[in-house]
Amino acid sequence: MSQTDDIDDSSAPLIEHLAELRSRLIHSVVAFIIGMVICFTVATPIFNFLTAPLCQVLAERGQDCDLIFISPQEGFFVAIKVSLLGGFLLAFPYIGLQMWRFVAPGLYKSEKGAFLPFLVASPFMFLLGAGFAFYVVTPLAYDFFLGFQQFGAEGEAVADAAAPLSVVFQGSAQEYLNLTIKFIVAFGLCFQLPVLLTLMGKAGLVSAEGLGNVRKYAVVGILVLAALVTPPDVITQVILFTVVYGLYEISIFLVRRVEAKREAQLRAEGYYDDEDLADAAMAEMDEEDPK
Repeated sequence: MSQTDDIDDSSAPLIEHLAELRSRLIHSVVAFIIGMVICFTVATPIFNFLTAPLCQVLAERGQDCDLIFISPQEGFFVAIKVSLLGGFLLAFPYIGLQMWRFVAPGLYKSEKGAFLPFLVASPFMFLLGAGFAFYVVTPLAYDFFLGFQQFGAEGEAVADAAAPLSVVFQGSAQEYLNLTIKFIVAFGLCFQLPVLLTLMGKAGLVSAEGLGNVRKYAVVGILVLAALVTPPDVITQVILFTVVYGLYEISIFLVRRVEAKREAQLRAEGYYDDEDLADAAMAEMDEEDPK
């Protein structure tokens, strides 16, 4: 067998993996396109559903729920954005299955058992965050924004120079959709924090003690995140900060449980030595207090 044959044989598995990856990606893209087409056919009912928080706030104020198109093509782009979001959510289970089928053959049985719960928890936490944003955050945010309207004596518009001024909401459908999607995606991604940190804790990349020690830096980071991903209103920023910080504390608790389970497993397998641990603790105490 020549040297060239040896190189070809050694590179064959890599080529097979790349071919499989291409196949998985093609299947995922096709599933996304199918989901997008399905959602495009029902884009209007989906958009009407997404306007529920705004219409609820306007109804409480005695106003009609009216959105306008400020350009001829805006209606088409609204339908496209709705179908993109809906198509991704609709195809995500199949896309996740394709990802799992590509990764699973390279994992040990114990690694599969460790990774699979996180793959299931990730979309669940995203939907939980999206639902929280849609049903809790957006009504509060729109109620805050619409509070800056001003009405004349009877709600009339300007008729002449002496008439009282009315400044009322006439929103663009596309601008409303952009803001609503921003809320949904931001909270959906923020709710991934426990999944990400717990997975990193299981891999040994972070520890509960380490996360606790950087808590003050995490608070600053969460404040910056809340300022960046939410509109400039205090209510939404406070809600996002409170939720994400709560998720951070939950993550510390989950990582601590992972560490406890790992320690119990090491004890059972005889790899965990309490005497060595006590000696290390005493040595650390001696270094801190030489006396």
